[in-house]
Amino acid sequence: MTVERTLSILKPDATRRNLTGQINARFEAAGLRLVAQKRLWLSRAQAEAFYAVHAQRPFYNDLCSFMTSGPVVVQVLEGGNAVARNREIMGATNPANAADGTIRKDFAESIEANSVHGSDSAENAAAEIAFFFSGIEIVG
Repeated sequence: MTVERTLSILKPDATRRNLTGQINARFEAAGLRLVAQKRLWLSRAQAEAFYAVHAQRPFYNDLCSFMTSGPVVVQVLEGGNAVARNREIMGATNPANAADGTIRKDFAESIEANSVHGSDSAENAAAEIAFFFSGIEIVG
């Protein structure tokens, strides 16, 4: 099993409802370690830059507006196959399609306000982690 790191974002709907501890307890119970974490309020420019890959998609503007609507918690999770494991714990993007017991099934309010973001590949994880964290901020 390959030890990896992945980016996790607890979205504004999750921080607004004080779900940070409950969500992180699920990551930790599944064997992922939090090796970096910070709470911040994204600017519009930061959200647009982070989600630039979706700039031509119809949901881009709404996504950027949502992600700047309140504080988020950005964090780095580490563990065996962390990218895939995190995505499994989060569940499908659409909470209606998410498996029982996943974060999105249990906590999401909608497809957009689905409580969490997670990297979709090891390559994207590296880029996403570097967007928010310097190497000195990650303590394994």
